Amino acid sequence: MKKIELGGQGLTVSAQGFGAMGMSGAYGASGDEKESVAILNQAVDLGINLFDTAESYGPFENERLIARALGHRRDEIVLATKFGLDFSDDGRPGPLDGRPEHIRRAVERSLRHLDTDVIDLYYMHRLDPHTPVEETMAGMAELVAAGKIRYVGLSEVSAETIRRAHQVHPLTAIQSEMSLFSRDLLDNGIKDTLDELGIGLVAYSPMGRGFLSGAIRSVDDIAPDDERRSLPRFSAENIAANLSLVDDVRTIAEARGATPAQIALAWVAARGAVPIPGTKRRAFLAENAEAAEIVLTADELASLERAVATESVSGARYTAQQLASTNR
Repeated sequence: MKKIELGGQGLTVSAQGFGAMGMSGAYGASGDEKESVAILNQAVDLGINLFDTAESYGPFENERLIARALGHRRDEIVLATKFGLDFSDDGRPGPLDGRPEHIRRAVERSLRHLDTDVIDLYYMHRLDPHTPVEETMAGMAELVAAGKIRYVGLSEVSAETIRRAHQVHPLTAIQSEMSLFSRDLLDNGIKDTLDELGIGLVAYSPMGRGFLSGAIRSVDDIAPDDERRSLPRFSAENIAANLSLVDDVRTIAEARGATPAQIALAWVAARGAVPIPGTKRRAFLAENAEAAEIVLTADELASLERAVATESVSGARYTAQQLASTNR
């Protein structure tokens, strides 16, 4: 898989990364350990080197899984993880905490769980509304100077916050949800700001949390313990309302000789982001990786825009409470 520079600070990553969150229970039961290890190693074999996790996934268990699976290949991968909530050591979540003293505690725990001496890309998962972003960035800059982390990122923040943060220490990447179904970044000035400042964009949920693959046709296709059942876009009514849009993507994909998932991933890449899809199945991993070689034509991009306009997607990507913590 081809490599690209993420941001303007010298970090080189594969054109597609791997989001490991779903392996630790977010979308139904956690994956089988043996299969998860095999999938993560297959991803490296396919040329994927950017692996995304967070202390909150599990919590902690996802970081430990990455260490168990890929510790012997540490020199081949780019490790990205995230801090945010003030977790106790036994995994009980507290409030968001962006103070430098919390960041120092959090990074030491993630280093221990990941069994590594340095984290390649360290994000704040959600902005602490009670701590100025300048203070948070100063704390992360201290970690860079101490050799604990190599590059700095933020997740789900506004264009104004990006500018303020970047003045304190260069941001390498912003991670946000982005897909054909979630294109706010293209309209609210965030993507334009990233391009202007030379900051990379890492797109999580690039297939609309699996919806754009076409595998979800009703709420019955989602496991009872799957977190997607709590999201507005995955209500029975909104799934039904959006099926025609998914079918339009499928039509475009079939004309190209690709799958809907591959077209969804190729669209994200065409918009200048690094998608980080995740999966618990090897066949889907290979299919996703092949999408990195698909270059959509201008006509295909225009067809996708007509098929899935922002205002035509039914249902918000998060609940109102969850959305309150994004784009601060």
